[in-house]
Amino acid sequence: MRSIVSISLFSLLLLACQPKELIPFEDGLEDFPILKEVLRNRDKYQVQILYTQIERNEHGNPLMTDFTFNLNDEKYFYPASTVKLPVAILALEWLEEQNIPGLDENTIMLTDSIHPSQVPAYVDNSAIDSLPSIAQYIKKILLVSDNDAFNRLYELLGQDYINQKLADKEMNQTIINHRLSFAASTEENRMFNPIRFVDKSGNLIHKIPARQTEKIYSNAEKPIIGRAYYSGDSLIERGMDFSFKNKFTISDLHGVIQRITFPMAFPDAERFNLNEDHRNLILKYMSMLPGESDYPSYPQSEYWDSYSKFYKDGMDKAAIPSNFRLFNKTGEAYGHLLDGSYYVDFETGVEFFLTAVIYVNADETLNDDIYEYDKIGFPFFAELGEYLYGIELAREKMIPADLKEFKFSY
Repeated sequence: MRSIVSISLFSLLLLACQPKELIPFEDGLEDFPILKEVLRNRDKYQVQILYTQIERNEHGNPLMTDFTFNLNDEKYFYPASTVKLPVAILALEWLEEQNIPGLDENTIMLTDSIHPSQVPAYVDNSAIDSLPSIAQYIKKILLVSDNDAFNRLYELLGQDYINQKLADKEMNQTIINHRLSFAASTEENRMFNPIRFVDKSGNLIHKIPARQTEKIYSNAEKPIIGRAYYSGDSLIERGMDFSFKNKFTISDLHGVIQRITFPMAFPDAERFNLNEDHRNLILKYMSMLPGESDYPSYPQSEYWDSYSKFYKDGMDKAAIPSNFRLFNKTGEAYGHLLDGSYYVDFETGVEFFLTAVIYVNADETLNDDIYEYDKIGFPFFAELGEYLYGIELAREKMIPADLKEFKFSY
């Protein structure tokens, strides 16, 4: 009896000597003052966080465990540019469905117009041949969040295709119903330009007529944000109605990134139906830095490494070390900052998913360009990334991750 008791006590002493695994968002916050401040004032900053730890089984497949902070998919926030990611992916899924000889991601895409609110696109001076294509639009979306590039793919697919496809993949809390940074009414956003795909000799490969969505995609909860907003030079003394604005929950954004990163972790019906070349195109441009692009060529003074990598500090203009890659999409608008990422360190084998949103608009006035992005928003993301990276470094994993499939030539 005594020997059994002594063994048990010895085991307990051994366990007590083992390093304690930190509980995310509870432990180890002492060195992260902005993160701690935001977490303490969750309602003020309307912060939501979804963090996924990854373990690998003996076959290298991911086993994922979620940790959340204040996650609430019923609480509306404006998703800004994050909606561009699923539209970019769906453009390639649409392309594969056409199965038309000569039609691929690099085929010349000419956008026409038949309505005063529509703008044609026959050239793209950022491309090596100055001609627009699905691939070039996707590249600009994922490198620097180009609004016009998103609008062209939105016009290609239309609201019905986008929203139905996402719902089919069990992303039922997403609504994408308007162009970005483009003056158009709700009705005009339901109208879509005619489009032609042609070869280099100008021969027609595929033609899409003008279309219009009859179904109205709106936010049933009729969300109101702020206490006032500017419309042009006029101050409107009431909150802004976001009923006909895009909606993209943290869970759905996180899910899009997980689906493109680890498609085999999802049932067939919930995956994006892409061949490996198209999946790799998305992953490459999600992780590529602006300075690694020749066409377009982005000046380092305007588009530094962390320009759209918030977990590496969006204000820090220093180079990101080459062992780190963030496969991500960010958003910034109306006081909201967002980043959804698959975070990788090739040297240490660290990998995790992290998606978060914060609202930094102390005066509750929209469109006044007075937001606490630099004071609170960007530092919050930088500290959150560093904090969870530290947790991951300290975590012992039974099977190291093989990350070679995520190494690309840029």
